[in-house]
Amino acid sequence: MTEPILTVDDFSVDYEVEPTVHAVRHVSLTLRRGEVLGLAGESGCGKTTLAYGIVRLLKPPAAITSGHAVFHARNGDDVDWSRLDARELRRNRWDQISMVFQGAMNSLNPVISIRDQLEDVFTTHRPEMGKRERRDRCGDLLERVGVDRARLHSYPHELSGGMRQRVMIAMAMALEPQIMIMDEPTTALDVVVQREILREITRLRDELGFAVLFITHDLPLLLEISDRIAVMKDGEVVELAGAVELYTNPRHEYTKMLLASFPSLTGEPR
Repeated sequence: MTEPILTVDDFSVDYEVEPTVHAVRHVSLTLRRGEVLGLAGESGCGKTTLAYGIVRLLKPPAAITSGHAVFHARNGDDVDWSRLDARELRRNRWDQISMVFQGAMNSLNPVISIRDQLEDVFTTHRPEMGKRERRDRCGDLLERVGVDRARLHSYPHELSGGMRQRVMIAMAMALEPQIMIMDEPTTALDVVVQREILREITRLRDELGFAVLFITHDLPLLLEISDRIAVMKDGEVVELAGAVELYTNPRHEYTKMLLASFPSLTGEPR
């Protein structure tokens, strides 16, 4: 069995409003090196809150109320992200764990070129890099995700939705993190572009060896690309199994309902 790279243990997040909303309830997950772990569930079940909690991007009134999210480095060091201070978080984000945000293709700054936005990652996290090295690296990143490096001079509005999403994926992998969290990375894309993006993610994972926590409400999509799938309901993980096992032998009633909610491509019409 592949060794773990991220261990989430007894993780809880509350929104401290009146009354308190228990958005994530005592979630425990293990992400293994190089695997794609799918996180499925309906909107509002706590998937994105869990992801933001892991990378410490939650803002008040959200608060982590219990648990740990521990990153296991290749050198044997364990880094508890739930206990890092602001300086340590700045040093470790995007180096160890990066994130492609929900609606990411609309997150690019509309008045700054693609090159400048990619270069900003290196200016911030790799200040020792020279100007030429940064620009060469930005071009290499675009080509790696299937975008011509000539697009470095473009602005976001000059790119299609699929190309903007590829740029965001390039930005997330710029520092070669060992984990990428992808929150609904194909939302608002047509099915053809979705398929292209998924192929790119799979290819890059195979090529670079990073692990992926892939968040979506689209369970059939996860069945296709994931090694294992965790199903969330009301802030809790109610089932965790291999993709094939989850499809052929779902154990929780909620999982069965999710599977039944997607129409079959074969059989008698209903």
